[in-house]
Amino acid sequence: MRRVDEAMRVVLSDAISKELQDPRVGFVTVTGVKTSPDLRHSRVYVSVLGDEDARSASLEGLQSAHGFLQARVASTLRLKHTPALSFIYDESVDTGMRISELINRETDADQ
Repeated sequence: MRRVDEAMRVVLSDAISKELQDPRVGFVTVTGVKTSPDLRHSRVYVSVLGDEDARSASLEGLQSAHGFLQARVASTLRLKHTPALSFIYDESVDTGMRISELINRETDADQ
């Protein structure tokens, strides 16, 4: 499953950055893909550069383009089933930035 998830991440990253024409989709990075064992559903985790409005607009654009992206996965990868895609904002990037900020603040206070 890890190989399938990684292959889907590469295909989706490429399609989003090079082929997707939706103006709502800003700078999006596919951080991971988690596919169900029966290959019916995939959760695509993305991070979006920008504020809350940019994030919600990009997620709406990705969700509306899921058919195009699903077709791209189907044409590129040979899978028993082409998973239905759902896009989820990956909060781990925000959490990591917040932790770094707290560490830097604590380091600056000690000096």
